[in-house]
Amino acid sequence: MFGRLLILFITLPLVELYLLIWVSTRIHWTNTLMLVILTGAWGAYLAKSQGYSILARIQAETAAGRVPAAELIDGLLVLIGGIVLLTPGLLTDLAGFALMMPSFRALIRERVKKKFAAQVGHFQMPTPGGMGARPQAPPTRPKDDDVIDV
Repeated sequence: MFGRLLILFITLPLVELYLLIWVSTRIHWTNTLMLVILTGAWGAYLAKSQGYSILARIQAETAAGRVPAAELIDGLLVLIGGIVLLTPGLLTDLAGFALMMPSFRALIRERVKKKFAAQVGHFQMPTPGGMGARPQAPPTRPKDDDVIDV
């Protein structure tokens, strides 16, 4: 886990900085700055429109009486994509725009579902009396007319 965080917070910004400098030598620094600003603005617009679309699907699934699991994961992925798009950089913009595409999001959603299902499969609620025991009725108190439960 520490290695991944090291890559995320140290290596990625250095690679982003290198790419921004390299692109600015090719197309001039003002064009590079405009590219970063435009991708951020376009990313915010995409995140907003995709977010509204997903919210409508969540409401439709809930109104139909179904759990909107896929839609909630899509909403999380769009949120992550929007945050990544607002981060200045070319690699992060590429990742953010990928998360805004429904087909790519579907691939990531299935991987998240499988990983979550594997994690939940490792966790089992203990039952009184051990595994496979029948649930027991709650213990009863002797009837006492002087006791008032509030």
